[in-house]
Amino acid sequence: MTQHTDVVVVGGGQAGLAAGYHLRRQRLDFVILDAEAAPGGSWQHMWDSLHLFSPAQHSSLPGRLMPAQPGETYPGAGHVVDYLADYEKHYDLPVHYGTRVDAVRRDADRLLVEADSGTWRARAVISATGSWSRPFLPAVSGRSTFTGRQLHTVNYRSPADFADQRVVVVGGGNSGAQIAADLALDGQVDVTWVTQRPPRFLPDDIDGRALFDVATARRCALDAGRTDTGGVASLGDIVAVAPVRAARDAGLLTAKPMFAQFTASGVRWADGSQSSADAIVWCTGFRPALAHLAPLNLRGPRGHIPTDGTRALGEPRLHLLGYGDWTGPASATLIGVGRPARDAAREIAQLS
Repeated sequence: MTQHTDVVVVGGGQAGLAAGYHLRRQRLDFVILDAEAAPGGSWQHMWDSLHLFSPAQHSSLPGRLMPAQPGETYPGAGHVVDYLADYEKHYDLPVHYGTRVDAVRRDADRLLVEADSGTWRARAVISATGSWSRPFLPAVSGRSTFTGRQLHTVNYRSPADFADQRVVVVGGGNSGAQIAADLALDGQVDVTWVTQRPPRFLPDDIDGRALFDVATARRCALDAGRTDTGGVASLGDIVAVAPVRAARDAGLLTAKPMFAQFTASGVRWADGSQSSADAIVWCTGFRPALAHLAPLNLRGPRGHIPTDGTRALGEPRLHLLGYGDWTGPASATLIGVGRPARDAAREIAQLS
């Protein structure tokens, strides 16, 4: 049986909820389909020690401030999950959990959304699936010969899982630095941190509030035809949150260059030196989860779908939300997704 609605939002994390808030304000009929079994999006799968870069009041979705977490300047991931669940309940957003969307197809003047629970026919679709379900692993020689454990950021939880082990953490971004620091500060893990290039720490006084302002200023400059300011990338790659600062200042967070290949029992560098390892933690990023949009044949040569704001250039009934700066400045953040969500809802309301 095919159900009908104005808009189907694919993904019920922070971007999907922000979309729902603004679709409701436009008086549109909509549903939010989410593959997770419970509220919280990817935040419910983060590692135990993870905290936001910004205080609660600077980490809110549109319309409802995140409350402060008692005893914490920067809220933990569990607090974010609670906030998202409360946000959904407060606005009575129609989220269908445990619903996996397999495909979005054209159907005359509508889009068909095929899910494992049935099919929806809609005037428009907002894809807000993020990237957590598509972890990226680089090709490294000999990876299949390594006999130890390999896991990605998505599988990491705490140092307790690696007590008395030798662990190589790969990645020079925030997740790599934070997980390496988490393991190193525990004192029970032998940690080697490797990065593709020397790590670039942001100044210690910069947090998510400044990063959002920088990202927004860059987008405004580009939209006005001015010189690219470089945005957040011009400042550095790693936010110096408290555990990262502590590990760095204690001399526990010194990066080695990326190794050249695996051995059966560890890794080997280009100069021939080797290190034994029990586990590799790949903190090597993600790719947008866009497989459900494949039937629309919209992807460009680098895998991204070209957009004007959030609207797909090749399909005006499709909007992409929350995948990064290419779908709105800082749109992959809690505070940054509100504005592009508002713009997407307004454009959809104007569709004939």
